[in-house]
Amino acid sequence: MTGSDPKTVLHRYLRSAREAMLWKLDGLSEYDIRRPMTPTGTNLLGLVKHLGSVEYGYFGDTFGRPDDEPINQHDFVADPTADMWATADESRADIVAFYHRAWAHSDTTIDTLDLTAEGSVPWWNPEQRTVTLHQILVHVTAETHRHAGHADIIRELLDGAAGLLPANTNLPTDDPDWWQRYRDKLEDVAKRATEQY
Repeated sequence: MTGSDPKTVLHRYLRSAREAMLWKLDGLSEYDIRRPMTPTGTNLLGLVKHLGSVEYGYFGDTFGRPDDEPINQHDFVADPTADMWATADESRADIVAFYHRAWAHSDTTIDTLDLTAEGSVPWWNPEQRTVTLHQILVHVTAETHRHAGHADIIRELLDGAAGLLPANTNLPTDDPDWWQRYRDKLEDVAKRATEQY
């Protein structure tokens, strides 16, 4: 990667995380993509909706490019979690299309501006609001990867599917017996450590 363009590298990592997020929806029922899998209600389709809102906010509002997306109009006073779940009237196709539109909107900002271009994040503390495209590209890429990690765990809990992408799972094997032996080994180590410490 010597001599590579930093914006291109960051953008590639953002695109990779976006694709991973959508892959986690593949093959699941409407119920499973909406199903709250944690005590705080984390669900796959909600993560995708949230990330669409994140991209519109950080690559749109921050750089003077607001959107007029109906799905992105949230009343956070009435519901502070409004962007973390899809309503019964919002289909998978609606949310995925919304996320794709957010990508296009964001990609225009990323492609048009220099990494040193300044913006202002209205919802951040006043002393931290002034940012550069570089800072926001890192921030949104990190947030997208963080939520992709959440999606990894949720998907594995739902049906056992795991890994980075269909063509590159980044796992040592897909043999369920191997994974059971591995899990049993970790359980044994956890019990022995509890006795030892």
